Amino acid sequence: MDNLFVSIVMPAHNEEAVIEKSITKMSEVLKGIDVHRFEIIVVDDGSRDRTFSLVTKISAEAPHVKGVQLSRNFGKESALLAGLKTARGDVVITTDADLQHPPKFIPQLLDQWRDGTKIVHAVKRDRSTDGWIVRLRARIFNSLCSRLGGIDLRNSSDFKLLDRSVVDILVRELPERERFYRGLAEWVGFKQATIYFDVDPRKDGQGKWSLAALLNLGVTATVSFSIAPLRIVTFLGALTLLFGVVVAADAVWSWFHGTAVSGFATLEISLLLLGSFIMISLGIVGEYIAKIYQEVKRRPPFIIANTCGTGGGVNEKDRTSGEDR
Repeated sequence: MDNLFVSIVMPAHNEEAVIEKSITKMSEVLKGIDVHRFEIIVVDDGSRDRTFSLVTKISAEAPHVKGVQLSRNFGKESALLAGLKTARGDVVITTDADLQHPPKFIPQLLDQWRDGTKIVHAVKRDRSTDGWIVRLRARIFNSLCSRLGGIDLRNSSDFKLLDRSVVDILVRELPERERFYRGLAEWVGFKQATIYFDVDPRKDGQGKWSLAALLNLGVTATVSFSIAPLRIVTFLGALTLLFGVVVAADAVWSWFHGTAVSGFATLEISLLLLGSFIMISLGIVGEYIAKIYQEVKRRPPFIIANTCGTGGGVNEKDRTSGEDR
């Protein structure tokens, strides 16, 4: 498409060590492909370093770069939503700011889109650049979310291409505050495709995902897409009933045979099991109630404190081609 307008959305949190390299590399790739206009939107998710200052400096010299600064750290999901709402392109590509999502795969994403695909998922083929702890927790996270949420998240990432029609649905017709972008991108349907990429090592700095943040994202993903955990409560109730029947049968058997009925040990085990099942059940139900509470308050998922640049620069390759667009 000669007049194709591509938007790149990059959430960033304390990425001053790598943000200039990311923008430069992304710009080089976009200038070398067949698109008329492109913009790179960097969403600063409450960074405490010079991330937004650097983006401001770059945007003053590069008309295709735009920065969006959130008032505090709202989390990556909110930063992605802010970027999607800001993007104006015919297609929107979401990617991390640390260059672990290689920009060289963008032409492949666009080729799939030109074939009529509305959503293109970039799936990690290899995670050898990550430490074994990171790989283990990612495997556990994706496996649990896939099994409980009913969506395939194996080696999934936020590196995706979305058609404009899909972006409009995500930002206008899905009003939930507690969002899980990877799941929503698959849930909406439409024609989807997958490409595979190898994760590049971080160029500078350190990863920002803590175990607590990953656990919170896992809970949001599971609660947002499945009621399976609530059925676990029913299962625990049935298991408790079965245990009670066994204990009662043992007591009756002992009474008929004139032996002593099991006493303290049986009572102690029964109380511990019942107490554990009750607390687990309350915790599961509590997570759903907490998410409902967050939704009904209807607070905005993010607040924009500042912006810089305009975005939407014309591709230099296109400008120098001599063609009248």
